[in-house]
Amino acid sequence: MVQLTLPKNAQVKPGKRHAAPKGATRVRRFKVYRFDPESGENPRWDIYDVDLDSCGPMVLDAIIAIKNTMDSTLTFRRSCREGVCGSCAMNISGRNTLACTKGMEELPPGVITIAPLPSQPVVKDLVPDLTNFYAQYASIKPFLQTVTPEPQKEWRQSEEDRKKVDGLYECILCACCSTACPSYWWNGDRFLGPAALLHAQRWLVDSRDEAAGERLDDLEDPFRLYRCHTIMNCAQVCPKGLNPAKAIAEIKRDLVERRF
Repeated sequence: MVQLTLPKNAQVKPGKRHAAPKGATRVRRFKVYRFDPESGENPRWDIYDVDLDSCGPMVLDAIIAIKNTMDSTLTFRRSCREGVCGSCAMNISGRNTLACTKGMEELPPGVITIAPLPSQPVVKDLVPDLTNFYAQYASIKPFLQTVTPEPQKEWRQSEEDRKKVDGLYECILCACCSTACPSYWWNGDRFLGPAALLHAQRWLVDSRDEAAGERLDDLEDPFRLYRCHTIMNCAQVCPKGLNPAKAIAEIKRDLVERRF
């Protein structure tokens, strides 16, 4: 289910149709969300028939081909094309993912629908406004907090302690998980969401950090943490295979046990 954030009283209308070049033998249709807030017009769905022989196998390849050869007005974010920056996160055929790592052959046959990440205001077309998302990430203080003087060289950890952050540090902040979470759709102004809470757990388990008690105090709130109802959408859509729901459950456990 995709919940797009639309302007007040706006309705998504049918848009323009862009045909494939003559002679194209392998064609796939893309239905792409288009919206420019500055234009004052309603959002629309534009149709693009893409010649698959003229682009690479990934969804991002097709989007780049659309912009380069069919419609230069299409706006989207992308950077690394290797699944490590999170810039090209979007909703593809109803599921949040990275366009650069999603192969077109992995999707069901037929039309590929592309929309911006759900529930966030849209800057333009496929670009969501993630200002609130990043502010929530910053609010969990994603850095070491210590009282002990910093060592002159590296801060050593045992192999066992280092392994505790596995499954947490790999998050690339693409926002796929948070924007797939119904609790975040409804309470995004107060619920921190799966991504920020996964990062909170990353610092809670870091053996070098000395502010676990303060971090838990900040999280112990009916909305910041406890709006999570373990729906598991976050784990299903994470392009890195992480499990934010597990991290959130571990934070709740620590609050109950209050070991810090």
